[in-house]
Amino acid sequence: MLSHDTALVYGRYLRQSLRSRFALLFGVLMPLLYLLFFGPLLTDLPLGERGSSWQVLVPGLLLQLGLFGASFAGFSIIIEKGQGVVERMRVTPVSRLALLLGRVLRDATVFVFQAVLLVLAAMAMGLRAPLTGVLIGFGFVALLSLSLASLSYALAMKLDTPQSFGPAINALTMPSMLLSGLMLPMTLGPAWLDVLSHLMPFRYLVDAVRDAYVGSYATAPMLYGVLVAVGLTALSVTVGTRVFRTAGA
Repeated sequence: MLSHDTALVYGRYLRQSLRSRFALLFGVLMPLLYLLFFGPLLTDLPLGERGSSWQVLVPGLLLQLGLFGASFAGFSIIIEKGQGVVERMRVTPVSRLALLLGRVLRDATVFVFQAVLLVLAAMAMGLRAPLTGVLIGFGFVALLSLSLASLSYALAMKLDTPQSFGPAINALTMPSMLLSGLMLPMTLGPAWLDVLSHLMPFRYLVDAVRDAYVGSYATAPMLYGVLVAVGLTALSVTVGTRVFRTAGA
């Protein structure tokens, strides 16, 4: 059964993550540093958005956590290919979809846990947001993690070395972060840059989470964010599953 196979794969990789507590906590370090050293600079600045500067910055940092963390998840596949793990999995009857779902669900669990730690730190520094909005933010982190981890694993199955994987991911993630307005709202920039940012799917996600953090749920940005997040996840899992099947993962 798919659910049974997925649970087996999920449990295997989750146990690996729990055994590496340092890596589990280290993943939240970069957004936490942004929070500690960049957040206070924005406290008294008019950002052109509703709510406080923390309600603008923290949603972006949450999605930044999912963006960078999930995008690099494919490194583990490259390591497993080098160790022969992928070859051994090819002879098992486990569903190829389960091999992908177990991995990406583990990734989503890890990044949501790290997102909880980040929000707790932000609350200690002055963030105030409704519980419903915070939970919605975690939901978007989970969907973003599922989608980007699926694509990351698919790309890693096509590549053989970390030297080729790392630059490819960097070339995609850095422009995505800058053009999506994760750090600051794109409405603060020139009109042409704001228009260009709408071509990035992550722009719709961060706008939705920022609305959620000020208690606005029935809004156009929220609707667009949900549609983009769900659509991106469905497409990414489909692509990842196809690659896993053709590659015999």
